[in-house]
Amino acid sequence: MKRRDFVLLLAGAITAARELRAHQKALPVIGYLHPGSPQGQALSTLATFRQGLSEAGYVEGQNLAIEYRWAESHYDRLPVLATDLVGRKVDLIAAVANAALAAKSATATIPIVFMGVGDPVATGLVASLARPGGNLTGFNNLIGELLSKRLELLCELVPQAKVIALLVNPNQLPTEGFIRDVQEGARAKGVQLNILKASTEDEIDTAFASLVEQHASALLVAGDVFFLSRREQFLALASRYAVPASYAWRDVVAAGGLISYGINNIAVWRQAGIYAGRILKGAKPADLPVQQPTTFELVVNLKTANALGLTVPPSILARADEVIE
Repeated sequence: MKRRDFVLLLAGAITAARELRAHQKALPVIGYLHPGSPQGQALSTLATFRQGLSEAGYVEGQNLAIEYRWAESHYDRLPVLATDLVGRKVDLIAAVANAALAAKSATATIPIVFMGVGDPVATGLVASLARPGGNLTGFNNLIGELLSKRLELLCELVPQAKVIALLVNPNQLPTEGFIRDVQEGARAKGVQLNILKASTEDEIDTAFASLVEQHASALLVAGDVFFLSRREQFLALASRYAVPASYAWRDVVAAGGLISYGINNIAVWRQAGIYAGRILKGAKPADLPVQQPTTFELVVNLKTANALGLTVPPSILARADEVIE
């Protein structure tokens, strides 16, 4: 090969490499920050998040990259994981549940779309639902309102209950507000509401054991990623202690839980993907209102109800979106 031809070939290779690097640098990157593990419902909702992104014109591996960070239910890891994503200069962070606060603390400039958060105004994530302000927007999961509704359903299902326990994770996003709401609802129903707390597997065991001491006739399990990851433990304990338990997730009832009432997470995560796509195209989080879910699911497991000696009222069966026999 002549020296001139070699020089031209080398120059062309260098130019192509530079263009490739420029293209790679231009590829938008989303940081996906989740407090749980990549399994079960977390993977289902992630798939619909990617579906929403594709509807907005972004397909992972083609014109978009996603950096995944999973805290494996160790919430204390979230600040480090959020800081890592910020250090990698991602273009947007999609933050689930209490990962949103970690993301907010890590950056005031990178756009953040949150999902699975209850009352984002009270928790300090946004200034208001209509005008979020700052670099965050997302989806409110109405945890307080749904807990109050779940209390009503549990009282209807177990009418003889005079004491009901509410189990919360103290490491979740601030819970004081929705606890107050549920306590007010319990007083209106003439029911005593006892608050139990658990953030480890052993503490969940202890909480169930205390139900007997407190003469609690039913249990409300707050929506929490760690609790969902311990689904089998909850089902085993609810069976052992023969306690009617209400959950936030359909998955638990499908696996043998008694009753659930909650948002349609699949629909929410899809919309979050669409929101993320709009922001990547130039929309500002401050201009995108925080959305509230409009689709809710009531699921009842008749086999579990029979095992507990409960008769599910026709009023609940008529409203149920799914009855598992």
